[in-house]
Amino acid sequence: MRGDVDLQRRPHLGPLPEGEGVLQETAMRLRTIHCFHAAFVLLAFQAAAMAADEWPQFLGPDGQGHAQARPPVEWSETKNVAWKTAIPGRGHSSPVIGRGVAWLTYAVDEGRSLGVAAVDVKSGKIVHQREVLTTEIVLPVNAKNSHASPTAVLDGDRLYVHFGSSGTACLSTADGKTLWTNCDYKVDHQEGPGSSPILWGDLVIVHCDGRDFQYVVALDKLTGKLVWKTDRSGELPERTDFRKAFCTPLVIASADGPLLISPGAQRVFAYRPASGEELWSVTYSPGFSNVPRPAFGHGLLYICTGYMRPELWAIRPEGRGDMTATNVVWKFKQNVPANPSPLLVGNELYMVSDSGIATCLDAKTGEQVWRQRLGDSYSASPLYADGRIYFWSEGGETTVIEAGRSYKPLAKNKLDSGFMASPAAIDSALFVRTLTHLYRLENSKSAVAGVRPK
Repeated sequence: MRGDVDLQRRPHLGPLPEGEGVLQETAMRLRTIHCFHAAFVLLAFQAAAMAADEWPQFLGPDGQGHAQARPPVEWSETKNVAWKTAIPGRGHSSPVIGRGVAWLTYAVDEGRSLGVAAVDVKSGKIVHQREVLTTEIVLPVNAKNSHASPTAVLDGDRLYVHFGSSGTACLSTADGKTLWTNCDYKVDHQEGPGSSPILWGDLVIVHCDGRDFQYVVALDKLTGKLVWKTDRSGELPERTDFRKAFCTPLVIASADGPLLISPGAQRVFAYRPASGEELWSVTYSPGFSNVPRPAFGHGLLYICTGYMRPELWAIRPEGRGDMTATNVVWKFKQNVPANPSPLLVGNELYMVSDSGIATCLDAKTGEQVWRQRLGDSYSASPLYADGRIYFWSEGGETTVIEAGRSYKPLAKNKLDSGFMASPAAIDSALFVRTLTHLYRLENSKSAVAGVRPK
């Protein structure tokens, strides 16, 4: 939110008394700004507190791809691999980590059986492996997708997993047993599931953006029962495959309270997370099959508009109704990703296109700072840790650069299989999921400390 908050949008405050307007206006500006900053200090403190040894959701504690860790810069199949563990079946979900265990979802039997594997972060041993949901119908998935692509979310002794139309479930982290399931909310994904669940308060919030229906639901995290359901508003394109989306939402603090930022096909929405009430939207049609998670900073949301002609828009998160004409601050239209999420670090915004072109923008103005071709194809999102940016290719190559306003490569590393999942980082280690294995990468004098080729 900008420092010069639009004070015309405050009908709940009533008129200012004559003669006291200037002083009260100034005081209210300061209160609004101070409350806004205090909310973000609290969020930042909470994220930092858990960041040392926890990675609870897609893109980490803050949902923005930032790690409070000091991972290695260089590795290979024979260098800086603490352990390597084969993961059953197929899945593109990222690892989530808490209480010394990394959790991943997977699918076997062409997606008929959907399960969870828990891996001890010290030894690489699989300590739990359980089937969570089953379906008799083989649902279609895109060649680049899987039946287990949404990333789970951890909350203390509970793990929440989501498999799109196949269902949502809550598991005990003590033994992996299922505590509840909800399979009521089905849509035609066409390409398979992609949106990861998030937690806010006592709610599990899930996007359901299919070719047939488009809505957002919030479930009670203790019971799995529906708390609210909000249909997407706005006109729909005639082509039904232009109505689907696969994005993971983000809750931000604002002067108007917490906002659920929820990109769907054709437009991005802001809802009240407690009730699902729609506050505003911005239309970026055409844009569909949206995957990148929003980034937020400098009072701006950074939204990738999806397939067809991907663009990156910087949007002010304020107002009521259709804010397309007023809230778009800048747009960038070259080499914008359709799959990897943008990464905001300080005043710079980093992104890598699906075709392997990395770009650094000035986050406030949208001006290009540098651009570099990395090669290969990219689906996983970049990671920031210890002053460095990590880019993960579908071919298994990782490009490590120094964060900053000039392109400074530090290393190129290669593993046997490619990356579709975005990695996690805690302490001094990276936890990276390839198409076949989960690795713990960490600086070590030895070569391969432990390999589990199950």
